[in-house]
Amino acid sequence: MTDKNSGAAGKAMRGVRIFIVVSALVGLAMGLSDAILANYFKEAYEVTPGQRGFIEFPRELPGILSLFAIAALSSLKNVKTAILTQGLALAGLVVLGVWRPSFAVMCVFLFIYSLGQHMYMPLNDSIGLSLAKARGGAGTGRMMGRFHSARMAATVLAGVLVFFGFRGGWFDFNTPVIVFLIAAAAFLLVGVFLGVLRKADPVVETDAPVNAKFVFRKEYLRYYVICALFGGRKQIMIVYSPWVLIELLGFRADTMSVLAVTGALIGVFFLPMIGKWIDRFGVRRIMMVESFAFILIYIAYGLLSRWLGGEGAAAGGLLLLLVYLLNILDRMTGQFSMDRAIYMRQIALAPEDVTPSLSLGMGIDHVLAIAGATVCGVIWQSFGPEYVFVLAGGLALLNFFVAKGIKLNDTKGDLP
Repeated sequence: MTDKNSGAAGKAMRGVRIFIVVSALVGLAMGLSDAILANYFKEAYEVTPGQRGFIEFPRELPGILSLFAIAALSSLKNVKTAILTQGLALAGLVVLGVWRPSFAVMCVFLFIYSLGQHMYMPLNDSIGLSLAKARGGAGTGRMMGRFHSARMAATVLAGVLVFFGFRGGWFDFNTPVIVFLIAAAAFLLVGVFLGVLRKADPVVETDAPVNAKFVFRKEYLRYYVICALFGGRKQIMIVYSPWVLIELLGFRADTMSVLAVTGALIGVFFLPMIGKWIDRFGVRRIMMVESFAFILIYIAYGLLSRWLGGEGAAAGGLLLLLVYLLNILDRMTGQFSMDRAIYMRQIALAPEDVTPSLSLGMGIDHVLAIAGATVCGVIWQSFGPEYVFVLAGGLALLNFFVAKGIKLNDTKGDLP
């Protein structure tokens, strides 16, 4: 290996190590903040059910608006824009942590915090893919698995801190909200390490610059369809799968937090395996497996919710074990999301298409997520919870056939 190649490889590995730290800090920050927002709304503001529904609008709208925000910042590149997103998340949490504003003002700063989060999501995948390409593109799935695993490990730590912090009385929702300030400090460190990454490995800035134009190419249509189908069923997975446990079985917050930590802990080891499978079998097969797994899980949820909705249904020991297992499988299957980012990078006609296409995909995802949450709420109330999961299973089935039609010269995870 020449000195030039050796130096490039060394920079790439330094960049990888720094981004693993960044991924872990993001997982810690989001785990500390997102894990307690629902309780914060209830205890700090005593929100009504109507207000709770309204809060989802400023929380989810940034998923759509982030597409326009990233385009507006096209003069910046990936890492610079990512640093700015950490500033937005930091500003939102600091205000919520040190000052209890009115409900309306709280929603404004919740929006700012959420905008920072959502803008960072496509940038995170784009930076990770750039680092993988800088190492020759080989083992991309494994590399992305390492990043996602580090983030998941930090999420486990955040869940443990939240559980024992509130149980021990160290955390509460009196001003200042200490846990929000710890999360804000983690976002600050993310920004610092992203700055270090930019200097240590300039490739992450030059390989995939943010495109000033929206990218909607017919060659990417299948990717956009997959994002839409994922968005529809994602909200069912996030909102209505846990609601079976809460509404029909009466699970309390401590039980749900234990399940969340268990799922995240399994994810620490499961995510690198997903990355290896993508490298070995290709994104097409992994997407098909993901869709098929969701079909089975939603059939099980539908049958379970129908049975629990009957008179005299009781949660015995065997049933509880099934419920725990089903919830954990649901969380594990939901960790396959990296396959869509790798697929987008594989089909990209130009490196500068990656970030705006990932942003557009996330925007489409959130449009369907917001619509799906509303529609499924009506279905649950009007017809029963089992029909929510019939719809989710139908979306997963469509995703299976769309993924089956993927045609790539190189179906493995390696980048061209």
